[in-house]
Amino acid sequence: MAETEGEGLAEREEVQRVFDGLDAIESMEDSLEKAQIISRLLRDQTERTKRLKEHRRRIVLHLRSQKVTYREIAESLGVSIGTVQDIERGYSGSGKNRPKKSTEASAE
Repeated sequence: MAETEGEGLAEREEVQRVFDGLDAIESMEDSLEKAQIISRLLRDQTERTKRLKEHRRRIVLHLRSQKVTYREIAESLGVSIGTVQDIERGYSGSGKNRPKKSTEASAE
């Protein structure tokens, strides 16, 4: 899991190019071309986001199996402890796939 110095540099540079590309889309002046590119990007991202979230979940599950604390994982990923717990449980989004609280539990 740990990177040695220099390892992953090319990947980090490629990720930076992706962010630079997204910034370039936002600054495009041709509205129609910008909208077309945004549509293409959003179509692609639907499936890609699922794969990326699953990869992140596998990493969180691996770290938890190694007894890494929620706090350490959260700090490492730059997210909240609650988000790490949600990732571990397989929850995503705004809570739409979380189990509903029972009426008895909410009445307490």
